[in-house]
Amino acid sequence: QIRWTKTAGSASDRFQDSSVFNETLRISNIQRHQGGRYYCKAENGLGSPAIKSIRVDVYYLDDPIVTVHQSIGEAKEQFYYERTVFLRCVANSNPPVRYSWRRGQEVLLQGSDKGVEIYEPFFTQGETKILKLKNLRPQDYANYSCIASVRNVCSIPDKMVSFRLSNKTASPSIKLLVDDPIVVNPGEAITLVCVTTGGEPTPSLTWVRSAGVLPQKTVLNGGTLTIPAITAEDAGTYSCVANNNVGNPAKKSTNIIVRALKKGRFWITPDPYHKDDNIQIGREVKISCQVEAIPSEELTFSWFKNGRPLRSSERMVITQTDPDVSPGTTNLDIIDLKFTDFGTYTCVASLKGGGISDISIDVNISSSTVPPNLTVPQEKSPLVTREGDTIELQCQVTGKPKPIILWSRADKEVAMPDGGMQTESYDGILRIVNVSREMTGTYRCQTSQYNGFNVKPREALVQLIVQYPPAVEPTFLEIRQGQGRSITMSCRVLRAYPTRVLTYEWRLGGKLLRTGQFDLQDSTEYTVGSLSRDSYGIYNCNIINEAGAGRCSFLVTGR
Repeated sequence: QIRWTKTAGSASDRFQDSSVFNETLRISNIQRHQGGRYYCKAENGLGSPAIKSIRVDVYYLDDPIVTVHQSIGEAKEQFYYERTVFLRCVANSNPPVRYSWRRGQEVLLQGSDKGVEIYEPFFTQGETKILKLKNLRPQDYANYSCIASVRNVCSIPDKMVSFRLSNKTASPSIKLLVDDPIVVNPGEAITLVCVTTGGEPTPSLTWVRSAGVLPQKTVLNGGTLTIPAITAEDAGTYSCVANNNVGNPAKKSTNIIVRALKKGRFWITPDPYHKDDNIQIGREVKISCQVEAIPSEELTFSWFKNGRPLRSSERMVITQTDPDVSPGTTNLDIIDLKFTDFGTYTCVASLKGGGISDISIDVNISSSTVPPNLTVPQEKSPLVTREGDTIELQCQVTGKPKPIILWSRADKEVAMPDGGMQTESYDGILRIVNVSREMTGTYRCQTSQYNGFNVKPREALVQLIVQYPPAVEPTFLEIRQGQGRSITMSCRVLRAYPTRVLTYEWRLGGKLLRTGQFDLQDSTEYTVGSLSRDSYGIYNCNIINEAGAGRCSFLVTGR
């Protein structure tokens, strides 16, 4: 068996193991990241594998880039300033690039002109060559060319870039013709305009977004960016960047805020001065409503009882929680609860800017409003399932109103199957599709304060046991041995659940050779004392538990 592997690359560039039957690894249209050392490994099951390696160098030369930096000294004799210019040339290559400079048609060399200095900065290891023009003279305003060369290796031609230096050469400056921030409604079209206010040569303008790529529907026209129908996902910081390779790029940013109202929820807090979790006549009760609002400054709340507007009074106190403590939250405190206070209370969340649908939350307060209780049906814990199945973990919740149930892992700090640390459930059921062995463990169901009582959470535990077939090694091995010689094949269990009652069977083709049961050992062997013509073929060792089987396969051949 032949296998090629590659090392000396980053994890993302690593060449994946593969089997090449003609013993030749062919790489079409090779790229620079595919350079490195490749290893060929040959094995036949006898003795140690044979390994040889070969190094692959990929040669290339990118277009060079010239950047310009200027420094202006103090005024001399009150007539002029000393102006020094640095031209920096960089090109990515393999092998290392060799740089040369020209002014017009004149080749510039170190020492050939007192006003010119060519040097390589410390710690750059040949990555760049800098042309320094000291105290600019009239003849220094000219066309400069940087030539990058890898000395025609692999017939790669030299590459050149030019820059025109004049007394007007300057770094870029820009301004945005938009507000900051920009607050819009979903679906609206938005246009951002960026204009240059300086820079020679003329800067190029590009738009970037802090969250990554620009929205797919974005229309760009020079310095103008248009988003035809904006969505919440398009919100964020957008920056206009101007670059002309002189000095540092100029950058101006604006923040786009897309109005949104979502996740309306409520909770009921019984009288905090009494330990009783129930609502009682003559005591205080607080109803809290919360929404996620963007922008939060535009959020307003209105309260209603049985459809009629409520205003804050001595017995009905309406407040808004400090945004730093609980953002987007309003409270209605009912002091000295009376029978006539029973009814349906509604809080309505709105955004002042308009264009967004209000969120309305109804909360019923009555003599039947009681805190929650949680139980797990006896037959639902422990719950035994097989890897790959769909399973439902269940907690029964009672109470009025019924709160949201939060599921989490109780045995360790790991994420839930959906990727979060907690999963919300409105019916008390946690549904897991394609369950895996890593999901074995103890799960906690817990009442949330949301859409229920703001009291000490009720919780219960559910045990999940995931069975999976044995994982074995080797999954495949080729053994070459002549007739009359003996061979021994070994199949080992790496992992399995349940580990008890593991059985094994050895087969040659469809013929059963031997069966048995594991005791304390984790492997089984089968020996052929003297190979004959009928002994060659594929031997399979199946190791079996309640969840399935793992298989070791051995190709025994005399060739």
